[in-house]
Amino acid sequence: ICGILIAVIIIDEILTCSVSGYICSSKLVPVSQYVGTVLVCLLGVACLRGWGRWRNPEYLQFVSILEETRRNHTPNNKKKLASYDFDFSHWPADFSWKEVSNPKFSKGGVSLLKPEPKHRGATDSLLNSVRTLPCHIISYLVAHSFGRRMLYPGSVGLLQKAMRPMLQQGQARLIEEYDGQRNKLISCDGNEIDAMFVDRRGERGPNGKTLVICCEGNAGFYEVGCMNTPLDGKRLSSRLCPSLVQGVPFPQNEANAMDVVVQFAVHKLGFQLNDIVVYAWSIGGFTASWAVMSYPEIRALVLDASFDDLLPLALKVMPESWRPLVTHTVRQYMNLNNAEQLCRYQGPVLLIRRTKDEIITTTGPEDIMSNRGNDLLLRLLQHRYPKVMTEDSLRAVRQWLAAGSQVEEESVYIGYEVDDDWCMSVLQSYQTDRETPFPWSVGEDMTAEGRRQLALFLVRENVCFTPPTFSKLISPRLQCCTPHTTFSRLSCLSASEFSPYAKYNWSTKTHFGI
Repeated sequence: ICGILIAVIIIDEILTCSVSGYICSSKLVPVSQYVGTVLVCLLGVACLRGWGRWRNPEYLQFVSILEETRRNHTPNNKKKLASYDFDFSHWPADFSWKEVSNPKFSKGGVSLLKPEPKHRGATDSLLNSVRTLPCHIISYLVAHSFGRRMLYPGSVGLLQKAMRPMLQQGQARLIEEYDGQRNKLISCDGNEIDAMFVDRRGERGPNGKTLVICCEGNAGFYEVGCMNTPLDGKRLSSRLCPSLVQGVPFPQNEANAMDVVVQFAVHKLGFQLNDIVVYAWSIGGFTASWAVMSYPEIRALVLDASFDDLLPLALKVMPESWRPLVTHTVRQYMNLNNAEQLCRYQGPVLLIRRTKDEIITTTGPEDIMSNRGNDLLLRLLQHRYPKVMTEDSLRAVRQWLAAGSQVEEESVYIGYEVDDDWCMSVLQSYQTDRETPFPWSVGEDMTAEGRRQLALFLVRENVCFTPPTFSKLISPRLQCCTPHTTFSRLSCLSASEFSPYAKYNWSTKTHFGI
């Protein structure tokens, strides 16, 4: 129908130009014939498709189920509808942000951390605005054209069509093997979110009461993404993985989508915030860190192959002469400030660093120290333990992070003669005496040697190192972490115990480490 309307408009414009004398009538006749032929073909195809659907009993049954679900949105009707694959825009909405929040506050979306403005005088501000106007225009065009597509390649229609068969198979697997429930959520900006929920609360064991919200990464889709890592593990816990299917994926839209996912988990699925663990891969670290910042009662956070800030990675792939433009564009339109958001969270955090990562390194996968996951770790440690993370301690930590193998890591750790039992007793006694939020003042009365030991202990016991590259999913059978036993005694991480992190015990009351 849209094609027919467009063709009619084109014909009207051509006739107008012909009457005005801009187009000769001799040239108009063959053009009108071509347009008429196209219109007849389009109309014929539409009629054939409609006739074929009308004669197809399966399609008629699908339409009746869809209409019945729209009138009566029961779990039984929804389960019948899940047997069909169709355009998600026609899927009945399961939950809307406006059901639990005031629509008056939805205009600007949820709150995001903004870069600090530079203070200038009134005259300087006016002159600077005029001078930087071309830069603002170019930044807007860059961000809304190829910049957004470079940052979120999964939103490119061509890639989605190329991966469609694989995504359909993955979605069918989640529904058939894991009894997944597909849900349509409406965020505060009106965008539609496709969320797959796997309910394990009916299974034996306590882990089903814990919900793991999975945040996909660069060109990631829940059908074939990081959601499958915890699902394939032996320990059972409920999963919820969202995907933005409508709208433009900018940080504000991503945060709006994450907000309605958390609201859906609490108000519709019936989970408590302290029963939720957020697991994110790559660029999904932004929405995950926003979620724990905005909902500090969330039990714990796992960040896999994530980074501290987008700007260094953006500068890596752009020409040096573009530095001012790239900086302005990132800060104004794509400010993925994961570290800043993460420092606002008081709960336990587990960071996973890929030792062969080729995406979030600023030089190359062979240079481990250029991995921005290191910077995320150091920012968090410096915020939570400022008295421990002195210059001397930072040198020791960087030396350990630069180790290329487990043998080198052990060599550095043993070289500093770290006493695990002493470090753990210090942290336990500090938390027992002072129920204070981060940052802690532990370490202010220690020697330089004591601070070094404590810094290395905190890093080793709270960071996982995995050999896979950036795009390879972690196998549930892979023991990704170094074989240390003190961390489980420390009881820093996770009551959900989802594989491959089953060796850790998440606890909201005791979290010395990150």
